[in-house]
Amino acid sequence: MPVNFDTIITTSSSEKDFLKVFEDVFSQQNQSFLEAHRTILTACYRNPGLSPSSKKVKGHDQESLVKVWLKKYNDGFNNRISQRVSNPPGTVADPIIDTIINTQLTRLTTEHLEQIKYAHRLSMSAENILGLLLEEFLAEQLSNYGWHCCWGETIRHVDFCNVDGSLLQVKNRSNTENAPSSSVRINQPIEKWHRVDSKTGSHRWSYFNDKYNTDRFSEENFVTFVQKVLIGNPGALAIEVNNPWKDLSDSLN
Repeated sequence: MPVNFDTIITTSSSEKDFLKVFEDVFSQQNQSFLEAHRTILTACYRNPGLSPSSKKVKGHDQESLVKVWLKKYNDGFNNRISQRVSNPPGTVADPIIDTIINTQLTRLTTEHLEQIKYAHRLSMSAENILGLLLEEFLAEQLSNYGWHCCWGETIRHVDFCNVDGSLLQVKNRSNTENAPSSSVRINQPIEKWHRVDSKTGSHRWSYFNDKYNTDRFSEENFVTFVQKVLIGNPGALAIEVNNPWKDLSDSLN
């Protein structure tokens, strides 16, 4: 039976008592209890329906639950997109796709179809890290306004917690949210923001700029951030060694 924070919340006489449980275990682990930890854990206490659970902890072992939570946070932060090396696709392309395409585009050669396949796989690799790039960009920008990134899914359905208790769920596009994800906000105080309106292609950076009277949130600044991250950590984008587009790019240098 997965254990969630209810086991600690129900045995804590107050929010302060709840946080003290974490502070004590963090101290034993020689881990500083940061404002980010306090902010996210406070949100868990005040919104128990969003508190994370762990299948690794059995019974009511509070210390183990705290250690699992801390590991989730640290792993998420240490493997953020500017630091991680992404894995190339682990699946084999289905050759029937070539047949489908070639049925309509009959003059395409085998080489053309191979290029299409690898272009698609490369595009998918890029899409797979887009959300992570957006998350880290926002983590940098929003930190000035009391927001902390919930690295490692240390609170369910929430990407950022604010010191004032506000909760924020972030999506790249307006059409990338499934029904379970949206339904969780019905009875929870979670704001939602998406970068791109999928129907118009317009960006929604003004949501933050208007709120904080700034112009630091923009597509231009996000593009600059993406370029900086991928130049500094090229392994963030997984490119298969036999991808012909890599060879073409290299030949143009």
